[in-house]
Amino acid sequence: QVQLVESGGGLVQAGGPLRLSCAASGRTFSINTMGWFRQAPGKEREFVAAISRSAGNTYYPDSMKGRFTISRDNAKNTVYLKMYSLKPEDTAVYYCAARSPYDLATSEYAYIYWGQGTQVTVSS
Repeated sequence: QVQLVESGGGLVQAGGPLRLSCAASGRTFSINTMGWFRQAPGKEREFVAAISRSAGNTYYPDSMKGRFTISRDNAKNTVYLKMYSLKPEDTAVYYCAARSPYDLATSEYAYIYWGQGTQVTVSS
């Protein structure tokens, strides 16, 4: 089993940055791709970014490109999501997820390990 714990969420003013962290523990050798998703109230969970184990490959949907950066530190078993120029519509619970296969999946159903989520609220 793999446990994921997110941190770094909170209240931030529009235009500001925020960095989320996700620490993995347990059978971390079994996971390769890690990703971030978010879910706003009343909306479906949305893919934000994914990164390969080597950190050599990343993927973002077009709507996230330019303002979100995913990175990872395998020595610390931690993945990060740096968010810039935040907007009120970025308000959501952000979830970290992990999977064993190497491909950078965008569907939430492709990920088997999930964190509990961290709330990000962007005020206008």
